[in-house]
Amino acid sequence: MFMHFRPALAALILMTLITGVAYPLSVTAVAQLAFADQANGSLVRDAAGQVRGSNLLAQPFAGSEWFQPRPSAGDYATVASGASNLAPSNPELAEKVREFASQWGGTAERPVPIELVTTSGSGLDPHLSVDAARFQAARVAAARGVPQERLNDLIDALKVTPLVGPAVVNVLALNLALADNPRPDPDE
Repeated sequence: MFMHFRPALAALILMTLITGVAYPLSVTAVAQLAFADQANGSLVRDAAGQVRGSNLLAQPFAGSEWFQPRPSAGDYATVASGASNLAPSNPELAEKVREFASQWGGTAERPVPIELVTTSGSGLDPHLSVDAARFQAARVAAARGVPQERLNDLIDALKVTPLVGPAVVNVLALNLALADNPRPDPDE
């Protein structure tokens, strides 16, 4: 009887070693050698070497002196990432959009960019369009006491044009650039 199970057991052990050990180790080795930064989470560090976040994940910022990312259906938690799954015809989505637009102070003359009032598919989108970042520039400039043109220049310096789609700005990179350039001294 064992002679019938022996080939099946040998195949199971062999395939377990190949697909459960050798393949994952080889993929990890290639990722660490060729793409170490991406394989380790695209972590962003400040001047002191402290991890401040990831280029791949949005995070909230408290205070009007910071640029804000898109709203998150999962409150920026990576475990609960995901969309709200509300259809465009759902009245709850329309109410949330109105609520977010009201929080941003949107008007008919100055409409709020769509990504500031809707969540992304993952709820963790780290980028904003250039228009959405500029929409916030007046508020951030007023809170920091800096000219809005300076922030617009910073947005332009940090914008990235992907292979497909419009130019975007990473919110974490933008806020870290602001943290590296403290507010001007009012006595100067």
